[in-house]
Amino acid sequence: MTVILLAGATGLIGGHVANLVPPSDLHIVTRRAIDTAASQNVDKPENWPAHIAKTKPETAISTLGTTIRQAGSKSAFRAVDHDLVLAVATAARVAGARQFIMVSSVGAAARASNFYLKTKGEAEDAVKSLGFDRVDILCPGLLKGVRQGPARPVEAALIALTPITDFLTPAVLSSYRSIDALTVAQAIAALVGKAEKGVHRHHNAEMLALARGIG
Repeated sequence: MTVILLAGATGLIGGHVANLVPPSDLHIVTRRAIDTAASQNVDKPENWPAHIAKTKPETAISTLGTTIRQAGSKSAFRAVDHDLVLAVATAARVAGARQFIMVSSVGAAARASNFYLKTKGEAEDAVKSLGFDRVDILCPGLLKGVRQGPARPVEAALIALTPITDFLTPAVLSSYRSIDALTVAQAIAALVGKAEKGVHRHHNAEMLALARGIG
């Protein structure tokens, strides 16, 4: 049995991941309970490392993420998309995990001038420095799917335009096209337990291939 840890199960991608991974293998750390047969520890994020230590995962997955608007401030956004992701990764590494899978964003880079992309890039770099045998970083474009929680009107407007914007985006820039959250989740499920070591970045094309079982 492979022990898999998931943080972010209440989100758009994480909810799909929770339904794709065998519940007998899955352990979830979460702020609020979800409907799942998998083991879940419902607690404040600051207590998650203690639960992760007991779980001793082989693979840890972070689908954690918010927006500056939803978080309320840049500092609150960074607390989730950088600090909490790093706390989960650190706890998993200390507990013996060999693989870490994280959802980032297309364009993420520590040197980016955009605060959102810079924060995502810094989180990537911090995770890469922890010494996992394998790190998988998924970098989707605009995510499509039915979200729970507060409305995101700007995002909804952009999604409504994706049939046009995706068509107008040339193939060489396909990483910036939209992608279904379910596809990203299927790619994550396909990556669990991959043996090849190193850091692996996955953009839209790679995620689509993984979701179809050809990656």
